[in-house]
Amino acid sequence: MGDGWTMRKMWVGAGVAVALGMGFVMLLVVGVYLVGGNPAGGAGGGAKKLAKGSVPAAYQPIVQKWGNLCPAINPALLAAQLYQESGFNPKARSAAAAQGIAQFIPGTWATHGIDGDGDGDRDVWDPADAIPSAASYDCSLASYVKDVPGDPTENMLAAYNAGAYAVIKYQGVPPYKETQNYVKVITTLEKSFAAPTTRVDPSEQAAGAIAYAQKKLGTLYLWGGNGTPEQGGRFDCSGLTKAAYESVGIKLPRVANDQYNAGPHPGRDELLPGDLVFFSDDLTNSRAIRHVGIYVGGGYMIDAPRTGAVIRFDPIDTPDYFGATRVTEDGAKALPTTV
Repeated sequence: MGDGWTMRKMWVGAGVAVALGMGFVMLLVVGVYLVGGNPAGGAGGGAKKLAKGSVPAAYQPIVQKWGNLCPAINPALLAAQLYQESGFNPKARSAAAAQGIAQFIPGTWATHGIDGDGDGDRDVWDPADAIPSAASYDCSLASYVKDVPGDPTENMLAAYNAGAYAVIKYQGVPPYKETQNYVKVITTLEKSFAAPTTRVDPSEQAAGAIAYAQKKLGTLYLWGGNGTPEQGGRFDCSGLTKAAYESVGIKLPRVANDQYNAGPHPGRDELLPGDLVFFSDDLTNSRAIRHVGIYVGGGYMIDAPRTGAVIRFDPIDTPDYFGATRVTEDGAKALPTTV
């Protein structure tokens, strides 16, 4: 059986996992299938609140304030745009010369940049100016296309991507694949930044992800491990969660802090098996997340903890517990591959 099995046997024998043996986990798996439903829905527009920690703490008050500038946007939608554009990186610079956290090109900034913090300048590299400017620009675009039929938020986003003229010409989101994808990505990501207002339904794939992770119990940790044959089938924490959900057809980003945005965020008392659970030394900033596991119920997760340890059951109620994500297929598809 090897050292991994010996370590696992010792761990179970210590009594910590008696209630979390395979039979218990399989009951959880069955339970997930029984209660599985459609992913939680949502729509753009309105005064939504941001999910706790979904935006870096330094930017959360600005996004919450300016995200309510007009009815076509909301804080969660604005946060989704910033995440998609730059991953909240105020120093981001693209090959197309887009600059800052909101990725303004110089010409657009010259026309639409505002002094958001009232300090007398308009600095595209300063989030206190760039985030308000992004909200202001969104609202300007919404006013340009306000007479176009359809959803005003979707029309605004389409205007952001393809220009207001195209939206007016086609009387709605234009038939451009890039633009249609942009609208879908932002409106889907919006759900992962909004604080839940109703029960968050589980993903039907959650049970399969747990079953995959179960089979890896006792496997030795490998930093950067993706479970490939060349790596001896070993994983690190986010490599395990990525592979578990990929086994049921959902492709997650590689790193834990991006996986956090793959769906809405249930509270601790709402956790269900299959939810991803996250840990951080900064409980106000999802970009600082450093560890992830798959919740199995009873206050425990399956995770790949650290070098020298094996994939195992661990408790989640620790001081560095950050929060959870209920993975949805649409949410995972909307995540950028790089930010």
